[in-house]
Amino acid sequence: MYGGDEITITPGMQRYIDRNNLYLGRRDRYIRDVVKKWKFDTIAVHGLYSVEDAIEDYQGAIIEPIFMSSSQAFRDSDEMAAALGYLIPSWCYSRIANPSTYYYEWTLALLEGYGYEGETSACSTSSGMAAIMTAVQPFLVHVETSVHEPRNFLATAQCYGGTFQQFNVRLQQERGVECRWIEDPTNLDEWAAKIDQNTRFLYGELPSNPGLGFFDIRRVAELAHAHSLPLVCDSTVATPALLRPICHGADIVVQSTTKSLTSSGFGICGAIIARKNLVASIPNDELKRDFALYVKYLPNRDYGPNLHPMQAIVSLNDMRTLRSKMDLMSRSTMKVARFLEQHPQVEQVEYLGLPSHPRHELASRYMWLVDAEHDEQYGKPVNRYGHLMSFCVRGGHEAARKAFDGLQRIWRATDLGRIKSVATIPAISTHQQQGEAGRKLAGIPPNLIRLCVGAEHPDDIIADLDQALGRASKK
Repeated sequence: MYGGDEITITPGMQRYIDRNNLYLGRRDRYIRDVVKKWKFDTIAVHGLYSVEDAIEDYQGAIIEPIFMSSSQAFRDSDEMAAALGYLIPSWCYSRIANPSTYYYEWTLALLEGYGYEGETSACSTSSGMAAIMTAVQPFLVHVETSVHEPRNFLATAQCYGGTFQQFNVRLQQERGVECRWIEDPTNLDEWAAKIDQNTRFLYGELPSNPGLGFFDIRRVAELAHAHSLPLVCDSTVATPALLRPICHGADIVVQSTTKSLTSSGFGICGAIIARKNLVASIPNDELKRDFALYVKYLPNRDYGPNLHPMQAIVSLNDMRTLRSKMDLMSRSTMKVARFLEQHPQVEQVEYLGLPSHPRHELASRYMWLVDAEHDEQYGKPVNRYGHLMSFCVRGGHEAARKAFDGLQRIWRATDLGRIKSVATIPAISTHQQQGEAGRKLAGIPPNLIRLCVGAEHPDDIIADLDQALGRASKK
């Protein structure tokens, strides 16, 4: 029962409840006995949409249908009462749920939970920023009678600029919820020293955008759980094809599905994926038992950061080839990073795949191409580090702008995760609003260019970078 008054169950409602319990039992057995035995690629292609679903309900449609409807009709008042009381699975109103978003959520929950023995669930959102709000707001409620109750949380300073603004401005400055920034996330002592009795959760982005920050997920999760706190991870850059934080102890994963998961660039979307029975210090059993379902039915029902069904299916279609795309683009990015590391016009390269990177060994413990050991091409585990990298142009911010303006094949945009290569200068775009002090805290110099390598041939990307950097060297 999710909130509200106690519901009187009529005999008619009970019939719907009994019938839907049979459906849920079949679905759970299908997940346990069939879907969870599939390899990652098969889950990405099929999710929970089966031949039986298609034939019985959707006239045999091979691809999940798009339900372009604002609401669901009910057979009678008993079914409506049971549905709106969350006693039976339904979708009621598309602000709360929709069959198209359900298929999207189920697939993401299975992909992020791949290899995890427990259960996971997901809640779709209209953007990655909405996903972050969805993930953190429920832990910041007042649990005492005093409205002046102190609350704080810990977050890695190396994070996306929008995340910095949400935490620093919306939560800290406007609502008085203290954000304690972690400057060196590899230092467990810094995490430990900043936790107290008023801390509500730990938050980390890895690999971070754009500085490629990283931390030891397992050790930070163990620290969080020792204090009865959840660990929330933004794993947008890696995607579940390369990193699944829940398998290493994290409680909640945030995805800006806009990015690599929807590599076509056809819209904005997000999701949170959570393990069931997560750890939390606040007294809310429903939240702990199934966090994703809780936020879908209650907070997000009221705030309304819903995902459009059209976008849910567009993103779902992009996800079907996730593993092969992340493998291809990771290999290309490694080649580009090696080229830039030797370029005389580049003073520093940030890419976790380079052995020279200070966090290379740590990232190598966690970032693996899923199912590479079952792949005929590899036949063994292989590390992959994603398709996001950054580099600092020698000569300062003016030289960086000159090189950036000289790009001819690489797109200049505040975007990443595209099938096409995209670059930006974070200091004047994605991280401009957090100011010079905030950029210094996050380690973002003005001459840093963020590059997300797409699916083009890497030699063509290298040629474009080489000619652009050549322009920057000319006075």
